Amino acid sequence: MIVFDNNFIFLISIILSSTVSFFSVYLLMPKAIKYLISKGQVVDDYHKPEKPRIPRPAGPVLIIGVTISLLLLYLFTLNLEIIAILFTTIIAFFVGYIDDKKVMPGWFKPAALIAAAMPIILLHAYDTNLNLIFGHAFIPLLYIPLILIAIPIVGNTINSIDVLNGVASGYLLIACIPLIISVYIFGNMEILVAALSLFFVTLALYKYHKFPSKIFPGDSGTLMLGAMYGAIAIIGKSELIAVIALLPAIFNSFLFLSSVKKVVEHREINSRPTFLTKDFKLTASKDQKAPITLLRLILVDGSLTEKESTNKIFKLAIFSALLALITIAIQYYFVIGRI
Repeated sequence: MIVFDNNFIFLISIILSSTVSFFSVYLLMPKAIKYLISKGQVVDDYHKPEKPRIPRPAGPVLIIGVTISLLLLYLFTLNLEIIAILFTTIIAFFVGYIDDKKVMPGWFKPAALIAAAMPIILLHAYDTNLNLIFGHAFIPLLYIPLILIAIPIVGNTINSIDVLNGVASGYLLIACIPLIISVYIFGNMEILVAALSLFFVTLALYKYHKFPSKIFPGDSGTLMLGAMYGAIAIIGKSELIAVIALLPAIFNSFLFLSSVKKVVEHREINSRPTFLTKDFKLTASKDQKAPITLLRLILVDGSLTEKESTNKIFKLAIFSALLALITIAIQYYFVIGRI
């Protein structure tokens, strides 16, 4: 009779969850692309000379990959924190899918995403000790409101950075690296596997979303990935690391909100922050009424191609990820007491 120890079972759970999360999305996406095209569920890619029609959304395929992966992980671990992450992700997916199918008012997504935070609270999948840079703070009463705020913010942050081919998925891949390391140090092994599942689902999406995109994630895709990232950060005791890794994207959301002074959908804005030149380069709008965004600031120094603009955003993401890694080292020294 063969007896398996816990380390072997855990290794199998890592391999299965990561493999399933990647290949389920990687193999199903071409079928989804064909299906969406056949049903006419396509949108214009305005940044290309020929304005190709790109299928949208990829969210349904992504939620399949995440669900199968996390259910497998739960069967191995029976950890309710995994169910909390799964339910948060599923609710965020449906919020985004509603917006994919019908144009909703600007308040809908942030308000509805409060519901996505509830599984974390109801299953008590959080620690009231918040890891800071030089120690931690015990905030039992304040932490629940923070969860209700954090999930909508992170979900909408990833959604709002989805402005060019591959930006949302590529940015999230970069931001996942410090999150995975932080969860490994401060969280637990089960949540580490969930973080790896998020990484590999996003990696498979990036294959089809990168420039030139074959499919767009849609609100259902970006909101669910952002909410999952936020849930893992909260349950994995890596909240500050997630904030630092997402700083440029958070800055983008802050700039947009502060310039329009209300919560609105991007498609409700009459004055675009950027526009295309005749040679199909992106350039910053000079209209004072146009919203201020990260992309608009990047283009202040001159026009760039879509790919050049994407690379600029990725460089900012890498810089923030490096800051997050430095913060992890400082936290490790002060929170755990050794380096």
